[in-house]
Amino acid sequence: MASAAALAGARMTPLKDLGAYGAKRWILLAGFVLAAILEVLDTSIINPVLPTMAGNLGCTFSEIGWVSTSYILANVIVLPMTAWLAQRFGLKQYMLFSIATFIGASALCGIATSLNEMILFRLIQGASGAPLISMTQAGLAEVFPKREITLSQSIWALGITTAPALAPTLGGWITDNYAWPWIFYINIPMGLMAMWVIGTFYKGAGPTKGGSVDWLGIGLLTAGLGSIQYVLEEGQQNDWLADALIFKLAVLGVLSTTAFVLWQLSSRNRSPIVDLRVFKDRGLSGAAIVMFVAGFGLYGGLYLFPLFAQTVLGFTASKSGFFMLPPGIVLAFTMMFTGFMMQKKVPGRDLSMAGAVVMMISMWMLGHMTSQSNASDAQLALEISRAGIGLLMLSVIVAGVAGLKPSAIKQGSALLGLARQLGGSFGIAVLSTYVTRMTAFHRYDIASRMYSGNSLADDRLHMISGALTAKGFDSERAAAGARSILDGQVTQQAYTMAVDNAHILIGVMFALTIPCLMLMKRRAGGGDAAAAH
Repeated sequence: MASAAALAGARMTPLKDLGAYGAKRWILLAGFVLAAILEVLDTSIINPVLPTMAGNLGCTFSEIGWVSTSYILANVIVLPMTAWLAQRFGLKQYMLFSIATFIGASALCGIATSLNEMILFRLIQGASGAPLISMTQAGLAEVFPKREITLSQSIWALGITTAPALAPTLGGWITDNYAWPWIFYINIPMGLMAMWVIGTFYKGAGPTKGGSVDWLGIGLLTAGLGSIQYVLEEGQQNDWLADALIFKLAVLGVLSTTAFVLWQLSSRNRSPIVDLRVFKDRGLSGAAIVMFVAGFGLYGGLYLFPLFAQTVLGFTASKSGFFMLPPGIVLAFTMMFTGFMMQKKVPGRDLSMAGAVVMMISMWMLGHMTSQSNASDAQLALEISRAGIGLLMLSVIVAGVAGLKPSAIKQGSALLGLARQLGGSFGIAVLSTYVTRMTAFHRYDIASRMYSGNSLADDRLHMISGALTAKGFDSERAAAGARSILDGQVTQQAYTMAVDNAHILIGVMFALTIPCLMLMKRRAGGGDAAAAH
């Protein structure tokens, strides 16, 4: 995908093998990439902007979190229905409608004057953006010949994987240099360009008429995934099942999701909203589990490190955002390398396993950071982790749909996207709770050793007290100040140990994906692509 030889080979492909699109397929690829980036960019570009937005909209930090939650909530609910909606309204028509609605919702987000307005517009934005990834991937399978499908999907995957990694840096820069509404306004020219390209050059499959609407399935899906997503987003700050609302929604989510799965597989359901039978393909089943873990690690890591950098390493918000830029560049180059290797017929399963091993190594490194670690230590570990994600996600995306029939690719792609999104939601929720509880555990363990008479504790107190006395504090204030400073150091050390534990947990999860990767057939990269086509 990234080599001159690969591009030259694409140009030398006989015109009769290029189908109805010819050279226009590369213009369409750019349009598909732009459309897919719209969705993933707005998932995380808003994170560094939330404190500023809370002040402008007159709400608390807890309330402003719903600006992110509403987007993900709508996204998760609509994602599984993408294939059904595209079939009912036509792939091209639904894609153009989704982009147009996303543009309109983005403009409304930029001019919102209250929290309620912002939440409503973000719901619309999330619902309209949800299908863009799976629909554009399905479009690639229609536009490109078999021999080029790996190349095209590599370029496409490069965009959707690097965008969320670079989004926090972009969001912070825009807010510092302009104003937060511009993080929404930049979607307008990107969306209009994507609409023009797709509307002009893409033919697309038309709608399929007939068939009843699975209203029961839609209701169960909305209640199930909506409840689960709310529990994941709000559970930590509301003490999980100890809160009555969280408990009720957790029960509703489990029961509704279980009923939804049974109804979709029932012979009585003539027009299921989600074709869960595609999971009979073992490659897709394994890929879905791996994508869940990849989302857990990617979005969980994006949540963990900025907090650690600002709390322990002393980074500012802007510095922690820009610190993520080099790892994002590493991710981009690794994606290009992965696509090139798949183009050279390296089996996607082998690349995925290599990515999982690299992720385990990087999580081991991040799991041994200390409060004395420097920026270069963290930088290297993050760059290695992004290399692992680059090896893993692209090969899984392509190999996961490789065994599906062309008519099932939209459904398979949507379910992989859902797995990634749910993995990210679970990752943030689980890691947030885990770090909080492990911090309390480590703090209790360390503090229990700081009793009077412990030579190490007494020496540290005397050292800090002496330093304060030298700055002009009297003995009483110096002693009180020393105890306060030592308490802060204990808390910082406990937090550092908890973050280390969280990174090790992510590494263990990637180790557990190895059996799932074994479910994928060991085809060459080009073979995967051909099958996907």
